[in-house]
Amino acid sequence: MSVRSDFSLDLQLGLVLNEAVHPDVKGALVSARDHMNSGRGRHRRGGKVLIHLLEAVRQRAADVGEWQVVRLVQDSLDYAEGRILQPDFHERHRLFQDGVRNKRLQKYVGNGLGIELKYLAEAGREFVDEHPDVGVDDLIAHLYSLSEDARFLDAPEDRPGRYRFLRGRAELAVWLQRVLRERVDIEDPAEAARRITTSPEAIALLAADTEGQMVLRAAELHRRSGGLAALRTVVEDPTASEHALQRALEGQHWIFGGRFVGEAIHRRLVPGDEVDLPLIRHDGALHVVELKRAMSLTGPLVKKHRGSWIPTAQVHDAVGQAVNYLVGLDENRHRLREDLGIETRRASAMVLIGHPLVQPFVPEESINEALRTLNTHVNRVEVLTYKELLDNAERSLGSTSAA
Repeated sequence: MSVRSDFSLDLQLGLVLNEAVHPDVKGALVSARDHMNSGRGRHRRGGKVLIHLLEAVRQRAADVGEWQVVRLVQDSLDYAEGRILQPDFHERHRLFQDGVRNKRLQKYVGNGLGIELKYLAEAGREFVDEHPDVGVDDLIAHLYSLSEDARFLDAPEDRPGRYRFLRGRAELAVWLQRVLRERVDIEDPAEAARRITTSPEAIALLAADTEGQMVLRAAELHRRSGGLAALRTVVEDPTASEHALQRALEGQHWIFGGRFVGEAIHRRLVPGDEVDLPLIRHDGALHVVELKRAMSLTGPLVKKHRGSWIPTAQVHDAVGQAVNYLVGLDENRHRLREDLGIETRRASAMVLIGHPLVQPFVPEESINEALRTLNTHVNRVEVLTYKELLDNAERSLGSTSAA
């Protein structure tokens, strides 16, 4: 994900600085702006560092109760990560018009709206001329269907500068969205449907497949298989850090099974803690994934105790850390639900740690069994090795491709 860092963001952060009161909040804002302006020449620096610095500002402001600053910095984050478009950002914070609405944008919107209404009037007149007995409801339904088909505008190669409506594209897209949403785990089914419905090659393939799943399933399986292979490479790298493992896992919540619908945007949820991978379950509750090292883990996963294999202290320490996250989430559940819309009352956690090859002389099944035994005695926390997670995901891919 690219991070936008430009003059507009710098200007908005200057306005936020004027709103801040507490010295810690002001200091965190200055650090974020200093990072932005530390590039060469007029180039502003962004990246993950800027996101972390802005998240730190938001957290400090929340800690001291400066909620106006929290809201403003959330806009900063949304703009930097592409969730707010630049014209909207300018308008929302009056960045370039001395506190008044942007007349140029207002005129642009008015002209565009006028063109659209004129087109609808002409299309409505044409429809009424062709269907003299049409009722008001039928006319409105026709105009609505035109607006839906407009999202899938076609640009013919043989007519540069011209565009055309292809009637029925919207209905096909709705069907595709339902297939993508109900049968295949894709992050943005609407966008995937738009790409497919505007591709003649994809339409031809779908027309030849009455179930409409061949292309969709093959493409998704290919994406998942590639992501899993990349993750396995990082997991089996004896020098891979926790940060490298986190990057390889981001955007691949399917690997954790079908219980999850996506990743939460926010990682710093409670004061002093930042979760490695926040997932959202189907019931809307948070699931925290705590990442430890895999092949580069120092020390064993299990040890012998009275003839049985039991988890070592570093496994118990990781579980304790996950439990502390859950305690913090419980204590802040009302604020998190109201401010961020995240349900943490039923939150759970997973610890990913180590790889059986860290202890090559201990049978893999003995390591897994020791961790499973621990799981049965720890409420709300599950411990897995990276290899067991990958093997489970590999099996799910196999069963999906065989279906």
